[in-house]
Amino acid sequence: MVFDFLEPVEIELLEFVSELPVQSLGRKISIHTTEVFPDLDKAAIALIGVLENRGVDERKEHVSLDHVRRQFYSLFPGNWDMNIVDLGDVAAGDTPEDTYYVVKNLVDELVKKRIIPVVVGGSQDLTYALYRGYDKLEQMVNLVSIDSKFDFGTENEGLTASSYMTKIIVEEPNNLFNFSNIGYQTYYNSQEEIDLIEKLYFDAYRLGEICNNSTIAEPVFRDADVVSVDMTAVKSSDSGNYVKFIPNGFDGKEICILARYAGISDKVTSFGVFNHNNSRQESVLIAQVLWYFIEGYHYRSNEYPFGSKEQYLKYIVPLEDEELIFYKSDRTDRWWIEIPHVSHVNNKLKRNTLLPCTHEDYMGACNNEIPERWWKAQRKNII
Repeated sequence: MVFDFLEPVEIELLEFVSELPVQSLGRKISIHTTEVFPDLDKAAIALIGVLENRGVDERKEHVSLDHVRRQFYSLFPGNWDMNIVDLGDVAAGDTPEDTYYVVKNLVDELVKKRIIPVVVGGSQDLTYALYRGYDKLEQMVNLVSIDSKFDFGTENEGLTASSYMTKIIVEEPNNLFNFSNIGYQTYYNSQEEIDLIEKLYFDAYRLGEICNNSTIAEPVFRDADVVSVDMTAVKSSDSGNYVKFIPNGFDGKEICILARYAGISDKVTSFGVFNHNNSRQESVLIAQVLWYFIEGYHYRSNEYPFGSKEQYLKYIVPLEDEELIFYKSDRTDRWWIEIPHVSHVNNKLKRNTLLPCTHEDYMGACNNEIPERWWKAQRKNII
């Protein structure tokens, strides 16, 4: 069984937990020990450490998540009503492919059990393993990456933290419907990579766009299945990462807001935080990112998949050559736009589907401006 590959949390950490206040997270969650494996029947979120860093360093550098766990265990939960389990760690295998195999199967098993795996790495190439965990689920996958780079590489480059997206795009089976990047910085990405994003009808939002108005990212997360966070997207002054100095990036508040958006999305079924530099300083922020994701999960409204239309207001916007149909939830005031099914082509979507959007998208449509994400989704639906 794939859960046999998980190593229990170290005894020193259990001793640390025993001295924490009874209200702390460490005393509230179920932890994998040498004697007890958590009961998964009622679990909603499963924390998993992956001690694999060869996507950044081929020398199989030692990865420790002890400081992350200490910081996370020490936090106090919100008014949460879900069961959280810490399943321990996946050790680095003889090869990175061995590690990917274990993570892939863990994600597959947990998602089928309706448990959200929250994976803390290690290098960001582990995102590939999260994505492959959906192979047996027979669904198209939307991937969102919070990253300053697109992480494209050449086909013969191999799988690394800086090239994993290429393997996701070109490898069969191709279950990727959409990829969205949140927070890219232009000077870290070649013009060819930016052009490729446009050519494939993917979505990309510059760091400045999100920092000026983080709410534009919420609909992107609302449509995501897998969310991958690269901690190097956070500037060093906020992350504490001075091993690799990062002058520009998200601040601590912004990365936590994005994590909460990911958690509040009804569609997100796996979440990963990667490229941790093993420092105690960065561990503090990672623990808070995990906290905000769980906080968001607590406030899920269960509006996906689309339920009874009686709970939504329908708005029809006639354009010159098109008719756009919007829906607004009377419970959360969130907006969707309908992507029509094109019956005479062999498309990826087999029925009408709803794309999360913003009120600003609706107002733009009223002024004859077709939302860019709708246009891209329509193109992906046809080609």
